[in-house]
Amino acid sequence: MMLLLFVLGLVALVAGAQVLVRGASKLALSFGISPLVVGLTVVAFGTSAPEFAVSLRSSFAGQVDIALGNVVGSNIFNVLFILGVSALIAPLVVAPQLIRQEVPIMIGASLLVFALALDGAIGRLDGALLFALLLGYTVFLVLQSRRESRETQAGYGEQTVAADPSDWDRHWSVQLLLIAGGLALLVVGANWLVDAAVSFARILGLSEVVIGLTIVAAGTSLPEVATSIVATLRGQRDIAVGNVIGSNTFNLLGVLGLSGLLAPAGLPVGAAMITFDLPVMIAVALACLPIFFSGHLIARWEGTLFLAYYAAYTAWLLLAAQQHAATATYGSVMLGFALPLTAVTLAVVAWREWLARRGAP
Repeated sequence: MMLLLFVLGLVALVAGAQVLVRGASKLALSFGISPLVVGLTVVAFGTSAPEFAVSLRSSFAGQVDIALGNVVGSNIFNVLFILGVSALIAPLVVAPQLIRQEVPIMIGASLLVFALALDGAIGRLDGALLFALLLGYTVFLVLQSRRESRETQAGYGEQTVAADPSDWDRHWSVQLLLIAGGLALLVVGANWLVDAAVSFARILGLSEVVIGLTIVAAGTSLPEVATSIVATLRGQRDIAVGNVIGSNTFNLLGVLGLSGLLAPAGLPVGAAMITFDLPVMIAVALACLPIFFSGHLIARWEGTLFLAYYAAYTAWLLLAAQQHAATATYGSVMLGFALPLTAVTLAVVAWREWLARRGAP
């Protein structure tokens, strides 16, 4: 029964992603909002609904390790796995707005959550602050998009229409129905899949924090996986990349914000989360800037690097779950050597790219 639920959940996720991407891209044309902003708001917030549902349910059920681990694990998974796989399918062109504005906002949100967690909990005041910032960010994005020039909007429109020339869904009411139907399939599919995956994990004897950081995080991020991959295949790369960055920002400000605000006792933060998992999440967010800056695209080799890091991070979690003797050494090597070395390498690549542009005629 659990295996059937897992398969049905996966099918619902893929179907929901296809419907959602179609409706969201057409809605951008109908209301004069760019696909990038739709990816950062409607698509990103919608595909993060499973994270919100799981984290809030876990908070009220007293499973706080799952609630917090779900958000942290999802953010790491979104960047390393989803962007990695999408870049392997086709190099992802990154919009200048992401480099100039959205990635710094995601990094700032990551640092803010880390600072709030240092006292050992995400309390109600912390949650209220995070959620208020999300509301302000969303309003700012919509107003900013409405101010874009008609020439820019026309350029976005040409790209979207070229990717999908059919016109049966031209009316905005049909597009809203497609988005609603896609989101419903994504949420139902994610819930089925996560329920099955958590049952499998508990049979294997894994702890709640490991379940939250791996099985639940990957399961609730599958809407982002399906949406970004479908968007990449359809040539709508603004939605593919914007969906990931927007989802991460929503997870930090919206999911953690509401969970901390509504949970009876807030969200306690364990020592391991502060010393390892949250720093890894911040390092992953910081890695986006030089990668995105170098040529304004995520190349296939950078996608491979992302996937390799996700495999290394998952290996550490499994070692820690088994209380292996090599856990501490492995973690020290990851935080003290591998991540800084990669950051320096990417910074050099970005610096050379910037110098080459300045020297170009």
